Amino acid sequence: MEDADLAVVTDVRSALSIPLAVKLSPYYSALANFARRVVGAGAGGLVLFNRFYQPDVDIESRDVVARLELSHQWELRLPLRWIAILRPQLGPKVALAATSGIHSGADVSKALLVGADVAMMTSALLRNGTDHIGVVERELTAWMSVNGYESVSQLRGSLSHAAAGDPSAFERANYLKTLRSWSAPHGLAPTSPSGGMPQ
Repeated sequence: MEDADLAVVTDVRSALSIPLAVKLSPYYSALANFARRVVGAGAGGLVLFNRFYQPDVDIESRDVVARLELSHQWELRLPLRWIAILRPQLGPKVALAATSGIHSGADVSKALLVGADVAMMTSALLRNGTDHIGVVERELTAWMSVNGYESVSQLRGSLSHAAAGDPSAFERANYLKTLRSWSAPHGLAPTSPSGGMPQ
């Protein structure tokens, strides 16, 4: 499957005289390796990630139906993780775009911090109209000013995997730490038979 996809990238690259960016799925078995291979096949940029629209089931009619749902901010976490990992591996000559879950200036800040060259928005504009671009720009500018960033280039990649104080935060080992960070609402925490928290 990967070889077939790479062949398409190679063919498209050979037919173009303009830069080529490839929007990737997050479902490749070795994503970082495949991303490097896509760049090797001629892509000058990667867009992370393609958002698949999954079918739903209507239980009344028992039909398979298409339902379009706009993105939510939590969906940005997956592209953030992979851009942070890929930025130092692919170097500054490969453009990285974050897509899915970009709704605010804070979201753009996050994307730039981990190394994105561009943050792409669609759902936020469909919800709020094109004037929302100005809102996001003002939020980003204000955040940069408060945090001492004079330019986007200074901000970009300053929290990538290579630059982070704790690179493991982007890795699989952080999974247990994340689970332990969950806090149940007051009075709802599960207990073991002995009265303590379950192991």
